Amino acid sequence: MLKKLLLGVVALVLVLAGVAYLLPRTHTVERTAQLPAPPEVVFPILATPAEWPKWSPWNARDPEMEITFSGPPTGVGATWSWTSKKEGDGSMTFTQSIPSVKVAYELTIAGMGPPSSGDFLIAPNAEGSVVKWSMTVDMGNSPIGRWIGLMMPRWLGKDFEDGLERLGQYAATQPLPEPIMGVEYPLVPDTVPR
Repeated sequence: MLKKLLLGVVALVLVLAGVAYLLPRTHTVERTAQLPAPPEVVFPILATPAEWPKWSPWNARDPEMEITFSGPPTGVGATWSWTSKKEGDGSMTFTQSIPSVKVAYELTIAGMGPPSSGDFLIAPNAEGSVVKWSMTVDMGNSPIGRWIGLMMPRWLGKDFEDGLERLGQYAATQPLPEPIMGVEYPLVPDTVPR
């Protein structure tokens, strides 16, 4: 009886492992929100690592997170790394920075497979900005990672919704930047990010 039970368990594990490789390796999560601040206010918050702890849902869950900043203070190459007992260890580096339009990044979480890539698209409208936050998560070749990946859109989606809400609240408290001679705001057409 015990032998049959063990064989059954082994067979189940093999089936689950085999099915895992039929599951997608990558998952893309997207959320869009209306923010009560214009792109010229939202953009520097997103493009500056030192601003993220003021609105990020992950920092909110662990105020004791240890953070290190490196590279330029803002824009391409700006990096922040963290260690956290609650949220894990990781780092984020900004890979693209188009003023008032787009911020892209690469995110690495220790033990979670290859780096993920994400971005924010910002567009002005009459109420402030529409911001779309998206990220593609690569779960790697681990069968366990592939199964966990099925839950990633749900888990990460809730974080994105919370983060965009917190970003909007924080951005609403920030002043407009000083005007730059020859530059008129908004810098981009009145469209919703796609």
